[in-house]
Amino acid sequence: MSKFVRKGAYLAFLCLVVLLSATGAFAQGRGKGGGGGRGGGSGSAGGPPPGVGVDRGLGNASSRSGGRSDDGLNNASTKSNGRSDAGLERARKQSSNMRRADDDLRDHPAVPRALHTNANDLRAGYQAALATNPDLTFGNYVAATRLGQNLGSRHPNITRDAILNGLASGRSVGRTLQDLGLSEREAKDARKRVDDEIKNAKKSKN
Repeated sequence: MSKFVRKGAYLAFLCLVVLLSATGAFAQGRGKGGGGGRGGGSGSAGGPPPGVGVDRGLGNASSRSGGRSDDGLNNASTKSNGRSDAGLERARKQSSNMRRADDDLRDHPAVPRALHTNANDLRAGYQAALATNPDLTFGNYVAATRLGQNLGSRHPNITRDAILNGLASGRSVGRTLQDLGLSEREAKDARKRVDDEIKNAKKSKN
């Protein structure tokens, strides 16, 4: 082989080596370069891209849902026509009135006996009445019970339930008794008698 041919082959080999080296460097550059690889461009290899994940999901819930998440939390009362708020307030009143009734029964154990019943039955009856009228006081329930006992024999329509219905409609005990057939004077006398009976029962220690 002549010297010229050997020199040509050597140059061709060098060109091939240079070409292969350049191709490998270019491929490596694409794998590590700006944002083309799976690792991402901003030094976040192995993790989610910026702006994705739990923090963004919590922080931008309202924006991403067009405000629907806030509406769902803040408009529960509106969507239920106020029933959720009304139900909570009703439960609070019932609970508060029951606590007062328990205190009254503990402090005045003779009251149930004056009504010819026991504390458990009186408490249970009051609790049932509160389901219909959460504003009903224990004092008015006791008075309605005793009025029905005192007046029922002469006025069959005057019962505890009838009186409680009048109270639930917003009327007073006296007005309810008049609506049930008593005169104004008779209603006052009946209420005074019951108030005296309950007052004496509260004074009793037995």
